[in-house]
Amino acid sequence: MRILVLTGAGVSAESGIPTFRGKDGYWRNLDPTKLATADAFARDPQLVWDWYGERRRRIRNARPNAAHEAIARLAHHTDEFLLVTQNVDDLHARGGIPAQKMVQIHGDIFVTRCSRCEFERYDYRPSQSYDAAGEHEHPPSPRLRRTSRPRLQVAFACET
Repeated sequence: MRILVLTGAGVSAESGIPTFRGKDGYWRNLDPTKLATADAFARDPQLVWDWYGERRRRIRNARPNAAHEAIARLAHHTDEFLLVTQNVDDLHARGGIPAQKMVQIHGDIFVTRCSRCEFERYDYRPSQSYDAAGEHEHPPSPRLRRTSRPRLQVAFACET
């Protein structure tokens, strides 16, 4: 049997991760054009990094909920299983979904990537504390400097 599961922000809301458009969603009090676009990053990279830093901390402090765990159980009992999620958090993975059975279509908030040189790094491993992961205002790679950001829908080019 083949199973395809699609999830969005609602599945992680029970873990305390705000949705974007819901009652207490991010975009109720924040302007997405000031935080989630290439122009916003070019104007104020510090503001964008601060926002992503807050989101990363919130995700690290969250725990997978019953929905994440139920989907993981289904994945483990099905050979042909695929989870396609809009979520950039890692709660499905921490809930037990194997990487080969999951696609994060909007990216992973813990991956920093440069679109020009394709440098990429994972800024957090579940086996370490978030502080030990080295949360940086800007990644230390000389190739990335202020133009790198979490690998989500928009990637930014490094300085040359």
